[in-house]
Amino acid sequence: MGDGQKVESGTMLLINPPVVRPCEPPAGIARLLGALKGNGVHCRLLDANLEGLMSLLECPALAQDTWSKRAARHLDSNLSALLHPDIYKETDRYSRAVRDINRVLDLTARPHGVQLGLANYQDGTLSPLRSSDLIRTAEQPEKSLFYPYFTGRLPALFEDEQPSVIGISLNYLSQALPAFSLIGLVRRLCPDARLVLGGGLVTSWLSNPDWKNPFGGLVDDMIAGPGEASLLDMFGISPPNGHTVTDYTLFHEKPYLSPGFVLPYSASNGCYWSRCTFCPEKAEGSVYSHPPAKRTIADLDTLIDSEGPSLIHFLDNAISPALLTAIADNPPAVPWYGFARITRHLTDLDFCRGLKRSGCVMLKIGLESGDQGVLDALDKGIDLMEASKALKTLKEAGIGTYMYLLFGTPAETLRGARNTLDYVARHHAYIDYLNLAIFNMPAYGPDAAGLDTEDFYAGDLTLYRQFDHPGGWDRGQVRRFLDDEFRKNPAVRAIVLRDPPVFTSNHAPFFLMSAGSK
Repeated sequence: MGDGQKVESGTMLLINPPVVRPCEPPAGIARLLGALKGNGVHCRLLDANLEGLMSLLECPALAQDTWSKRAARHLDSNLSALLHPDIYKETDRYSRAVRDINRVLDLTARPHGVQLGLANYQDGTLSPLRSSDLIRTAEQPEKSLFYPYFTGRLPALFEDEQPSVIGISLNYLSQALPAFSLIGLVRRLCPDARLVLGGGLVTSWLSNPDWKNPFGGLVDDMIAGPGEASLLDMFGISPPNGHTVTDYTLFHEKPYLSPGFVLPYSASNGCYWSRCTFCPEKAEGSVYSHPPAKRTIADLDTLIDSEGPSLIHFLDNAISPALLTAIADNPPAVPWYGFARITRHLTDLDFCRGLKRSGCVMLKIGLESGDQGVLDALDKGIDLMEASKALKTLKEAGIGTYMYLLFGTPAETLRGARNTLDYVARHHAYIDYLNLAIFNMPAYGPDAAGLDTEDFYAGDLTLYRQFDHPGGWDRGQVRRFLDDEFRKNPAVRAIVLRDPPVFTSNHAPFFLMSAGSK
């Protein structure tokens, strides 16, 4: 994709488009910055997500009802409050602030036929799952909700210096329509630049075995997976054998909605387990890779010294036991959290206390089910008795848990779901937060081949398929179970109500840290 010609020289502009949670910098772009700047490529950055959302909040729509008037009146104080630790001691005050900010965004977007929030973008007529709609959006960028911001920001940016390569990082469906509006405008303003599209969502598109690029007239190159080597190659630079440290210097002073600078960090690509039958990354053929733990620790020390973060967010699909051990042995002196698999390491109280001393505030645990038969069928590699001991050990060590559950998988039935409810209720004292999800069948995974499936959503870019559940446990039944039984259980309900609205696991560590400081 693209003509393969090298860029003689010039500037690389990296853009993070709306809409994703504006609580921390985009880690993928920070990795690209480190690789490019470390090899002599001049780089510039535009976090159009953070800036675009803030620009809408600067000119809110006129409020009519009581809630909207209050939300508009307190907008500045609510935004300011999210930047300070005090509000994370008051759940009700925090929830009101976040919902009020969302209310202002929603009112501003409604005249454009868009449902908008701090983590949401849904157009009433255009779908990010249809390439024709994305192309149409690029052809008519002036219809975008973000067009006033784009046209106020980009021309001045290009006047300073015309970039030779413009890279747009597209990770989520909520970014797709705004990103293509941005692409259309970039093509008008900077027609000679080489336009590159990458990120998680692009990787998923390119992993489709039937992929045929519909964006050839708009985008010069599309990159799957980590993009460092491909971008360096465009500038005629051979990827170095040495390791490149992620670079956050261009992000540090931006007002992300968190108390202090959150440093997102990936210590690996892919998943070291990589056997779960439902995993989209397995369907996409992602390969696990990681540097030695010693190098990761050195990277973190460098970043902590230069950035002074208030929190480290490990983005790994699961932090390996080897890296957990290395972190415990070499404490970063900064609070941290991330995903970890249930292993025997987490049943060892001394090991967990070592993690706590190293700054571990919270571990995200993908348990998925409280039914052993379901776990075995999903090839999760988790034993529920071991999980029970791990949850109790983590609680005793003072480490919070954010548990992820997945309902409606092909292996689950109503009985299995009720077993999960029973498991959670019995362990409610050891679970701080819950994420409840309904299973989506990856469109091109191995499981889809053995079931009767049909299009989930109309669109050539859909990533999931509807399927006939072998046990008749369809999505409607799953939703009713979650609403009528699961969430109404008193022990479970108390956990569900603790979940920070909108920011969920991104802000949960701040509540745990605030509770510990009381």
